Amino acid sequence: MADSPVWFISGCSTGFGRELAQQAIARGFRTVVTARDPASVQDLVNGQDHAVALRLDVTDQRSIDDAVQAALEKFGGIDVLVNNAGYGYQSSVEEGEDAEIRAQFDANAFGLFALTRAVLPAMRQARRGHIINITSVAGFIGFASSGYYSASKHAVEGWSDSLAAETAPLGIHVTCVEPGPFRTDWAGRSLHQTPSRLPEYAETAAARMKATAEYSGTQAGDPARAARAMIAVTEQDNPPRHLVMGAWGFDAVTSKLKARLTEIEAWKQTSLDTDFPA
Repeated sequence: MADSPVWFISGCSTGFGRELAQQAIARGFRTVVTARDPASVQDLVNGQDHAVALRLDVTDQRSIDDAVQAALEKFGGIDVLVNNAGYGYQSSVEEGEDAEIRAQFDANAFGLFALTRAVLPAMRQARRGHIINITSVAGFIGFASSGYYSASKHAVEGWSDSLAAETAPLGIHVTCVEPGPFRTDWAGRSLHQTPSRLPEYAETAAARMKATAEYSGTQAGDPARAARAMIAVTEQDNPPRHLVMGAWGFDAVTSKLKARLTEIEAWKQTSLDTDFPA
């Protein structure tokens, strides 16, 4: 196992992070399993010499620095970073609460940025690595009630484009994984909501929040299959920049991108006319 890849996964207490940690450990990968409460993931590493459970709060820089340093001391490097920590927040845009919005960005965007910055020096020196950012279909599409969640995921998507451009010459790959509805805790206990009380949003934001609560636990997406797909991607010489997860997500994203391109092309002449005359 000394030659196996080193995986560092954030947010392993539930959902994708937990499933991915289980599978990485089962395959013999040296695995850093993290959570805000390491006791919640200790069962994953018990009896495993090639795995360690560490405390990590991605909104706390000292916690990030300590976890990355401990991982490097334990295994000597980090080959795969999975930025999975984060959660959902739903509200209408008008009724969004400032504290909730800022906390959403701290976890989903700023924490992800900070953890990646902490890991990059080791990958840069090794001239290899793979960074997997768990974003969402909401990184492409803004749904009613998910404006601030979608904004945090759009931020990660755009940032990942820049990251990929900078790290490709260094042998470091970047993949954004964009799940649609999966049977994780996203729509359950992990979800934060500010209920919409304005009648004008009853058929948009409020209706979608209600629907989200109702389908929790019955989503088509299988976290175990998603974890296998993510592991498979890291074994490719030319991994994808984007990996949409689930049939619903694939259809939603491809339809959105085609519609967006059609609209942009329809307004081509107006776009061109904004340049200085030749």
